[in-house]
Amino acid sequence: MKFFIDTANLADIQKAYQVGVLSGVTTNPSLVAKEGVKFEDRIEEILKEVPDVESVSAEVTPDAVTAQEMIAQADELIKINNNDKKITIKLPMTLAGLEACRYLTKKGVKTNVTLVFTVNQALLAARAGATYVSPFLGRLDDISEDGVLLVAKIAELFRVHSLETQIIAASVRHPDHVTRVAMAGAHIATVPFAVIEQLAKHPLTEQGLEKFAADWKKTVS
Repeated sequence: MKFFIDTANLADIQKAYQVGVLSGVTTNPSLVAKEGVKFEDRIEEILKEVPDVESVSAEVTPDAVTAQEMIAQADELIKINNNDKKITIKLPMTLAGLEACRYLTKKGVKTNVTLVFTVNQALLAARAGATYVSPFLGRLDDISEDGVLLVAKIAELFRVHSLETQIIAASVRHPDHVTRVAMAGAHIATVPFAVIEQLAKHPLTEQGLEKFAADWKKTVS
């Protein structure tokens, strides 16, 4: 399973990229709004910070409700990186979003259909040609449904029907989510930097390092 970082904060993106595990970045208008910058400017800055990742998702804005409006926005977003294949257009899981997805896919543009909450939605997105589908774990957990089970069901469906669409586990809240979606068959987990930090930590690792340091002092004293 690969790691994307889910943020529009450049400092967090830089830190995750330096660790060496980052394969992509996902953003949305809400995340960019927290940064107080223009959406297109921040996408351009992100692309410069992570020159060799496979995907930077740039989402169409909520006021784009028709397929034509989404496609028009996608055309402008693609230009940010001089029509490079790195930009992935993030589209909502609506009929209009699926229509835009099919059109962009035929043009060779990568797409990420987001706000997926059912297996049927994931199947529709895959059949529309989506490069990625993003089921939201945390939001399902919030209403007492099992987000990881949804990922497992989508993964099995894609396997049975040999669908190439990749699953991005989104709305990941903690390390256990990461472990479980990896075992459930997610291709990618998109996570905040705080979760990446948590994944790297264990008290026994810290205790071991402290003991090694103490023992090393004895050998050089």
